[in-house]
Amino acid sequence: MRRIGQVVRATSSLAVARSSDDTYPDLGTELIDEDLDDVGTVVDVFGPVERPYLAVTTEADNTAMLVGRTVYAR
Repeated sequence: MRRIGQVVRATSSLAVARSSDDTYPDLGTELIDEDLDDVGTVVDVFGPVERPYLAVTTEADNTAMLVGRTVYAR
């Protein structure tokens, strides 16, 4: 399990996580939270090279609850 970063924004089916450094997971990587619950799958990487943002598709009932949570690569 590798720490990826923190969720900073959310919509009904998409969460945006900010990477904690300049490394990031490959597209298609499944992300989990600190409780080992599934968060979603990385579908895009964008933004500054130093700390990119990750677009994560999610099937959570309330995606807004993910904001502020730390995510990890499985």
